[in-house]
Amino acid sequence: RSEEPPIPVFKVDDSIQKIQIDKLRAFRERRNSVNSAAALLNINSKALNGENIMPAVLSAVENNCTLGEIADVLRKVYGEYR
Repeated sequence: RSEEPPIPVFKVDDSIQKIQIDKLRAFRERRNSVNSAAALLNINSKALNGENIMPAVLSAVENNCTLGEIADVLRKVYGEYR
């Protein structure tokens, strides 16, 4: 059996990470926080009721919710695959 070469590990430079965090913070500050929060609550409600979540996800994207925020809502309802 041949050994597979190790998978290279990439580390994000701290300065790049800070830039991305600052961009995300600014993005969230520019959006309508009431609309984005309502959109995330709508995803949660649809998921809990077993309804089609796709229209709610699209609405959340249109209201500037991040992929991370949407995924967090879905993880709370459905759990995380392991």
